[in-house]
Amino acid sequence: MSPFVSMTHATVYIVITVFFFLLFGTRKNPFSTAGLFVQEIFTSRKYMLHFVGMIAILFFNKAELWVERGMHYRADFTKSIFGIEGNFVASIQHLFHNDALTYVSSYFYVIVFPAVMIASIGIYTFEKNYKLVYAVCCALMFNYMIAIPFFLFFPVNEVWAFHPNVDLLITKAFPTFEQDYRPLSGLDNCFPSLHTSISVSMAVIAMRSRSAFWKIFVPLNAAFIIFSIFYLGIHWLSDMCAGMLLGIFAARLGLRISEGRLVLGERALLKQNFKKNEM
Repeated sequence: MSPFVSMTHATVYIVITVFFFLLFGTRKNPFSTAGLFVQEIFTSRKYMLHFVGMIAILFFNKAELWVERGMHYRADFTKSIFGIEGNFVASIQHLFHNDALTYVSSYFYVIVFPAVMIASIGIYTFEKNYKLVYAVCCALMFNYMIAIPFFLFFPVNEVWAFHPNVDLLITKAFPTFEQDYRPLSGLDNCFPSLHTSISVSMAVIAMRSRSAFWKIFVPLNAAFIIFSIFYLGIHWLSDMCAGMLLGIFAARLGLRISEGRLVLGERALLKQNFKKNEM
């Protein structure tokens, strides 16, 4: 029996995975971390606004699919991408093809990917490192804000839908993937790869965490997610390259904003900190 029978099963796995991430990342009861999150939502306006903004941009991603259906723009750049890359993804898939690896890759693609985002908020909240919480929220918003115009005006189909020698392996672990997951992401919303960009953003920000586990795990997760997008037959190499650039940019911009450097500038921020130390 496949491990992911439906999105309901996937959601249960996400909750369980987040629980263990919080446990390993904080070494405390995950329910205590959840309580701190709820407390911040209701007591900190800045915290709440960042969280609401992040959730809102996810709805914009859904709205992009509605807008795309009503557009008369019908360009398709998939053939051009294939002309540049050739059989790169097919070679990766055929070289590493293994049933166990298919299940593990699918688990990371469907379950671990969102679990890392959720757990990041929890771990940084537990650490009271609110700058990293705000950086995560801003980075996610920038990833979607920059990617959505490409989805609309630079459509590229997923590899398996174009290349005759590439299969969508994720359906072996998640048979209803096309019915359940597809409404969240269009078939031609391939460039840039958000799985790459968001994973890279989470990794860049995680390097600032005080959790040794999180500092190590999240970058390794990003590397495996990048491998998985090829192995599962979903993304092109170009998608990954664009996703890495977007992820680094979004994370650095999110960190700058959370630290006040984008508005104040480096010198102004140093002066402000110097005055605080003098008082």
